[in-house]
Formats: sequence, C-alpha cells, structure tokens
Amino acid sequence: MTTIAVTGASGFCGSHVAVAAAARGHEVLCVGRRPGPVGRHIPWDATRRPPDLSGADLVVHCAAAVGDPVPGPRAEARMRAVNVDGTARLLEAAGGRPVVWVSSASVYEPGPGRARVTEHHPLRSQLNAYGRTKAAGEALALAGGAVVLRPRAVYGAGDPHLVPRLLSRVRHGLLLLPGPSVRLSLTAVENLTDACLAAAGWPPGAYNIADPAPYDRDQAVQAVLRAHGVRARIRHVPPAAARAAARAAQLLGRLRPGAEPLLTLYAVDQLADSVVLDVSKAESQGWTARRVLTDYTAALSVTT
Repeated sequence: MTTIAVTGASGFCGSHVAVAAAARGHEVLCVGRRPGPVGRHIPWDATRRPPDLSGADLVVHCAAAVGDPVPGPRAEARMRAVNVDGTARLLEAAGGRPVVWVSSASVYEPGPGRARVTEHHPLRSQLNAYGRTKAAGEALALAGGAVVLRPRAVYGAGDPHLVPRLLSRVRHGLLLLPGPSVRLSLTAVENLTDACLAAAGWPPGAYNIADPAPYDRDQAVQAVLRAHGVRARIRHVPPAAARAAARAAQLLGRLRPGAEPLLTLYAVDQLADSVVLDVSKAESQGWTARRVLTDYTAALSVTT
C-alpha cells in the first residue's frame, strides 16, 4: 500500500485527490492548515516551515494561494509566500520523494496564438499575481525533478471559484462576455485527479491536463447556467471595451484592499481568445480524460 501525502487536501482539488487516493486503497496524509476529508491530518502552514512528510511515498502538492486580486505588492507577497516560498519548503521536506506539483495554464503567455498550446508555449507576461507566482513555483518544482501538471479552468463538485464567479456575473437575466464565442479547454476535477495519481510514474517535466476536446465558450456557459437553474442571455462586448472596463475596475478595486475586482484583464484574456491545451504529452503516458462537461451538468440536473 502506497502512502500519499496530499497538500491542500481540505481544498477543492486536494480533497478530490485525497478521496480518490483512499478509494484506491492508498493511505492518505492530508497536509495543510485544516483536516482533509479522509486519512490523517498533518498540520502545515506553507508560509512558515517545511511539512512533516514522514512515511510518505509520494507527495501530491495541491496547496496554493489562488484568486485574481487587485495588482499590487500586497497581493504579490501573499501569493509568493505560498506558491513560491511554500514550494521551496515542500521540496525541502520531500527529500527526494516523487512530487506531483499541480500548476495552472495561467502560467502561459496571454494573448492570441493559443489555439493549440503545448508545454513549450512561452511562460511570461502573466496578467496577475497568481499566474506569476505559479510560474515561479513550478520552476522550482521542475528544477527539483517534479512532475508538473497544468490544468485549465478546473470545475466540478465543490468548486469554490470558477462556477460561483460565473453565476455571480449574471445581472437581471443578462451575462456579458468579451467578444464572440471562442474555443476553450476546461478541466474536470476528476480528470486532474486521475492525472495526479498516475503522474508519479511519468518522466519529470510539465504536462497539460484538460478534457478530451475544447468547448464552445458560449455553449458551455449556457449549459452550466441551465444546470444551475439560471436563465440568462449572453451579450457580446467588444474586447477593447471589456479591457477598458477591466482597467477601471482594477483601479477602483484599490479602494477595497483584499477584495477581488468585478472584472480584471486576466478574466478578459481568459474569455476573449481561444485557449486550447494540447494534452498529447500526458496521453503518451497512458492518461486519458474520462470526464466531460455534460457529466457535470447531468449530475447537477439530478441533484437540483
């Protein structure tokens, strides 16, 4: 029986990994500030010290500071403390154990030209502190010989970020999106979980992780809204106007330290241009994405 340490096991992705690992017969160590859903709790504050990984055979690092905050040194420092300095502490504690490090497609250079993103796409010019610190953290992980997974827009049961943010943007039966519909990769949390538990045997390096095929943005958004019982019309806003509104929202956001602005340049970038991840590298290791968006919406329809 393998003992798997899962950092951030009380969070969205980490909890799915911990539950799946336990269901497959592994002993699970839930490493983080709060207990996870299964296994034994190992208290750890990523900003303070290395964790105790005694007895672990494999480390899956899901812990991260996430969000799309107002740009500034405070947000940068908060995320760096976890995503970069916390990574250094984790690698120190791992002591040569295999590490699977969950990153994000947010590390990729923004803008057009992402209709087929391989792992060689440039990693620069990230639009927020999250993307920048994840890029810096994964650089440490790669240098330490880890397997790094880059999902995009992870969704699923218990998602506290993506879908709630989408639902909150509906106003009076209307949802504004930048530009015409585009093709976008999404990642079901189950697909990411399968990759996390399989990747210990992969060669070190970075791997894109996403659903089997990209989605039409507007169709996917409408499907999610309907599954949540929300009826809304989608209206397209010129991307230039959306970016201007995002700049204004970010400036206003400086008046509310700690709060995320209603619109950001990162959000516009993620929705206005096609972003399709090439997952052939992960597939060459035997991984296959088994879940799609309709599985998620069908499950919601049953429970609502």
